[in-house]
Amino acid sequence: MAKGTFETLMEQFAKSRLVMMRELGKAIIGQRDVLDQIFAAVISRGHCLLVGVPGLAKTMMVSSLGRIMELSFKRIQFTPDLMPSDITGTNVIDESDTGRREFRFVQGPIFAHIILADEINRTPPKTQAAMLQAMQEREVTVGQQTYPLPDPFFVIATQNPIEQEGTYPLPEAQLDRFMFNIFVDYPSVPEEERILAETTSGTRPELSTVFNARQILNMQKVVASVPISEYVVKYVTRLVRATRPKDPTAPDFIKTMVDWGAGPRAGQYLILGGKAFAAMDARFTVSTEDVRRVAIPVLRHRIACNFAASSEGVDSVEIVRRLLAAIPEPEVPKYIPRKETRAGEPVPVGAAPAATRPESDFVVPVDGLPLAMTQPPSARPTSPPPASSAPAPKPVPLTLSPGTATPKIPAPAPPPSAKPVKDEKK
Repeated sequence: MAKGTFETLMEQFAKSRLVMMRELGKAIIGQRDVLDQIFAAVISRGHCLLVGVPGLAKTMMVSSLGRIMELSFKRIQFTPDLMPSDITGTNVIDESDTGRREFRFVQGPIFAHIILADEINRTPPKTQAAMLQAMQEREVTVGQQTYPLPDPFFVIATQNPIEQEGTYPLPEAQLDRFMFNIFVDYPSVPEEERILAETTSGTRPELSTVFNARQILNMQKVVASVPISEYVVKYVTRLVRATRPKDPTAPDFIKTMVDWGAGPRAGQYLILGGKAFAAMDARFTVSTEDVRRVAIPVLRHRIACNFAASSEGVDSVEIVRRLLAAIPEPEVPKYIPRKETRAGEPVPVGAAPAATRPESDFVVPVDGLPLAMTQPPSARPTSPPPASSAPAPKPVPLTLSPGTATPKIPAPAPPPSAKPVKDEKK
């Protein structure tokens, strides 16, 4: 993809996000961070779990999102008597005009682009497990047939954290399927005043369609193509591995307060979430700040705290905050330029040039010994030099007076290209 084309896509991406937020603002007052995280999950091919007390417009957020997108939307109200076939569909006996009876598959509500799983923790694990294959493989198996789900496909589930009677906590395998665990908090004072004034006036806002299926798929491709550096990947790896108590790099509070940590899927979602927020801000690469921005919604449901953490009033969110403060960013290696010899030839970093070789590599003729080569021992030829017609020079003996120490004569290192100098006296 050309640079100019990618820049244009990033600009259009940021504008699309502003249009979506403006349209959702007609029905949803406040909750900007929650809407940003939902949109980031949608364009990252992820699923969301909204956790909050009743009356915070969790269901309205998802239904409004379905109204502004030209996508099929289905709502599944999870109850204790809900069966798996009520979600995936079932085979029924159909009789043709000729009297022939055959099975015909009737699709369930799972065959839609946007699925609202309302109060997902109110149904038994048998029915909750019917969502596993759909959320991971994006297909449904009924009998001996496997049916693909429409693309794009994402599940947004809601859960009430305060009512525990008659509920079934989601198993860890299904919690791990959700990219984000989003906590919906109370609105601020000005937002709540506006909510009370506008929702009691008897008017319902009209939302316009701003996206279709093709645009969502293109956004998902753009997010996947956002580059990420090896530096950020190393930071994500450190952060995820530090959540595991048995890992050597885990801090002491992890080994004390955590039973088990996050798996590799958490690292995948940290990178995808960082890419989504970078694209939403019209930036061309992912930073460590983007990773820290999505760390809490990605890791809060993937860390299991033990009794030691509960006794001190520490939950998984506080654990993630301590991790972000304790895990440093990886160090950037310094650039070391290549060294050069006198002749201008490059020498690998760490190797000493010829001018700085120790004097032990050079042999000085003393007491009639033949003149040695100036090359280091490793570079000396093993075969004898070719015979020459010119007579070999005789070594010049060095005469010393008694009691005089042997002088240390430095051996000059003549360049390889030097030519022998003729004796003009001869």
